[in-house]
Amino acid sequence: MSRQRLNIPRFDDLPGATDTERTGRQIALAVYALQAASFVVGITFLVAVIVNYVKREAVAGTWLASHFRWQIRTFWYGLLWGVLGVILSFVVIGYAVIFINMVWIIYRIVRGALRLADGRPMYAETGA
Repeated sequence: MSRQRLNIPRFDDLPGATDTERTGRQIALAVYALQAASFVVGITFLVAVIVNYVKREAVAGTWLASHFRWQIRTFWYGLLWGVLGVILSFVVIGYAVIFINMVWIIYRIVRGALRLADGRPMYAETGA
């Protein structure tokens, strides 16, 4: 029985990609991994956003800037809803807020990583 092999390109093989894009892609992937790891080791969520802020100038003007913006927004909105959930946990509804926030963060990590793997920006390009 022969197996059909999937022809999946290597992550850093984007036709026509510049060195800046290759490096930016690796950083963005590392940040998505740090965000995912934060469910086990919470401090990695903070490390991820620090990396975003330190490296975002390197990808300014490229399609990768949208991933950095997506990751930064994931952190800040996740933190906001997490804090709100903790405060509201004293009146029980906070547990639902915390759970929904966790699902939302997972969604954003997965969606972002998949679009990054496809070499696509996070936001649709709108032009005249």
